[in-house]
Amino acid sequence: MGWLSRLADWREQRQLARHAIDDRLWQAVLQAYPFIAERSAADVAALRRLSSLFLARKQFHGAHGLVIDDLMAVCIAAQACLPLLGLSLDHYDGFVGIVVQPDEVVAPRSVIDEDGVVHEYDEALTGEAMEGGPVMLSWHDVAQAGEQADMAYNVVIHEFAHVLDMRDGVADGVPLLATAAHRQAWIEVLDAEFEDFVQRVDAGEDTLIDPYGAEAPEEFFAVASEAFFVAAAALRDEHPRLYRLLASYYRQDPAAG
Repeated sequence: MGWLSRLADWREQRQLARHAIDDRLWQAVLQAYPFIAERSAADVAALRRLSSLFLARKQFHGAHGLVIDDLMAVCIAAQACLPLLGLSLDHYDGFVGIVVQPDEVVAPRSVIDEDGVVHEYDEALTGEAMEGGPVMLSWHDVAQAGEQADMAYNVVIHEFAHVLDMRDGVADGVPLLATAAHRQAWIEVLDAEFEDFVQRVDAGEDTLIDPYGAEAPEEFFAVASEAFFVAAAALRDEHPRLYRLLASYYRQDPAAG
């Protein structure tokens, strides 16, 4: 198998060379997103490398006439790859396309209630991840992510957390884990944290995590992941058990500095 490993290394080096991120672009990313710039030098270097490989393997499409320039692509790549610093880019192999909208979009929805009645409504979306792709993102929200980090909001991390969640074929707040025991332990912690969070939201309490997370366990995992990467110390203080759960999965400890 040695030649296969060497071939993979050769291909990766070619991708890194062809999609190298120049210093000007990378410094612009660090300036725009302090939660990235504040990571260790080793993390920032690893993220730059991962981002280059991400750019080599994904395809960007601008919607409604939006032109995706190099800086926009790198901004998205860096935030998308932040959750993978302790994992592998292979976690994103299930899709290729990324559709970037200028701003939020309105999507028609329909649901059937318990009585079989169909209810139709419009939903404003700043992002959406579908199994097999593509991932849709609002550029307005991507660009504002640095300023909105204090609110524990990050649309890129949110949607790519859904990508990770769906690796086992279903979006349920439980990503693909190594063993059944790991899965059961995850569910026990996540369910308890989710139920407590729903009670707090229903009671009208202010929460670090976006109240949207009370909609379902999969949304709770996504918004908790946002907080984990952009407001790590605050999440650790408010939800220590949840923080430890996410740290064990992402194999990172961003609150440690």
